[in-house]
Amino acid sequence: MSAVSSDIEYENAAVDEVVHRARVAQAKFAEGATQERYDQAALAAAWALLEPTRNQALSELAVASTGLGNVPDKITKNHRKTLGLLRDIDGAITTGVLREDAALGITEYARPMGVIGAVVPSTNPAATPTNNIINALKCGNAIVISPSPKGNAVFEQLLAYMYEQFDKIGLDRDLVQMVPTPSSKIKTQRLMETCDLVVVTGSQDNVRRAYSCGTPAIGVGAGNATVIIDETADLTAAAEKIAASKTFDNATSCSSENVLIVVDSVREAFLEALDAAGGRLLSDAQSTQLKQTLFQGGHLNRHLIAKDIDVFLQASELNVERADSARFVVMPTIGVGSDHPESGEKLSLAVALYSASSFDAAVSLATEVLAFQGAGHSIGLHSESDERARHLAQVIPTCRVIVNQAHCFATGGAFNNGMPFSLSMGCGTWGGNSIDDNVNYRHFLNITKVVRPIDPVEPTVESLFASYWSEVGR
Repeated sequence: MSAVSSDIEYENAAVDEVVHRARVAQAKFAEGATQERYDQAALAAAWALLEPTRNQALSELAVASTGLGNVPDKITKNHRKTLGLLRDIDGAITTGVLREDAALGITEYARPMGVIGAVVPSTNPAATPTNNIINALKCGNAIVISPSPKGNAVFEQLLAYMYEQFDKIGLDRDLVQMVPTPSSKIKTQRLMETCDLVVVTGSQDNVRRAYSCGTPAIGVGAGNATVIIDETADLTAAAEKIAASKTFDNATSCSSENVLIVVDSVREAFLEALDAAGGRLLSDAQSTQLKQTLFQGGHLNRHLIAKDIDVFLQASELNVERADSARFVVMPTIGVGSDHPESGEKLSLAVALYSASSFDAAVSLATEVLAFQGAGHSIGLHSESDERARHLAQVIPTCRVIVNQAHCFATGGAFNNGMPFSLSMGCGTWGGNSIDDNVNYRHFLNITKVVRPIDPVEPTVESLFASYWSEVGR
């Protein structure tokens, strides 16, 4: 046996042991289960992160170990995403009878899936796994997390905090585990192959591997949030919301605005509002310079990804007006596609700006942008016309139309909209995904139906075809 084969077998065996322990723990967890048991487990996991001193420590560790984002926004994200999820699942039935339909003779029972395998990104090394863990436990599952290498230390600490809470309520620690350190592609692959459901957020390479691993999988698509600002928009409000969203956690979110498309008639006024909100318009020469610096060898420059604005400006050698009050930069551009990588996701404090002669032209351009990157994920609209929002929902390849909101706060659920709180957005078939919803607890349940006989409901051929025959004949 070669050394490589031996190493693979060793890593596989280590993962198999973790999954086996998870299966044993899950079987005991689900035996004679009550809703109170599942709810208490979910609350224990949530409090491990939501408690302020732990949230602070994990946020500081996340920025220190990954080099991504900033501490205050990590704290806010961890708090709001976890609190919002608890709101969503409060009172939700996830064991026993879900629904009785006497007319159909059907009773639905909620059942756990077993062992969930979750692959999580370095951009949200605490919030994303906590979200998955809460959903898994709420539904009676065990879960094994495969963190990114950069996020490994954060999840190890988070897991220690969770175990402290588990011990208080007598919950088996094996219900929540991580792949043995150090993490590796081999271990992640083995987890995908041996669990009962794979949930992947982050790398599209991991998403593709999940969908081909042989295990049922939920993967989410790439972001490239594209936002239209039309001539009816409240430009000041739009600029302020875009600035707040774009700069949150230094643009680590897949829902941060990456492309702005503004209608010509309000372009100058919008740019003034954007400047007042901290968005500094680059010259064409500066945009070309940033493009060359931000995209190197077909990849984003890690020295610019999710960095504070002063670090971003220094690393990209950009001199902007009133740099002390700058929050992000605006890159005017006209092209879309691989020759114009700025039309894609940038994961940094830079947003591409396009102009359109009309709303219809903006829609065509947005379609082109999303066809290049971000199809299925989301599009934003700042407008007073609800009809235009409805139009986007019918013609753009997207699962979400975010209207007059700060995009990164709204897409993954907010207290002022009806979307489920989540850090993982399904993008439908447009994004190569199996779901088009925000990943939520319902995706962690199996449903068993008891089906009883009812009085026959059988139509006649005549009743179904009458209108058709009257129009075209038999």
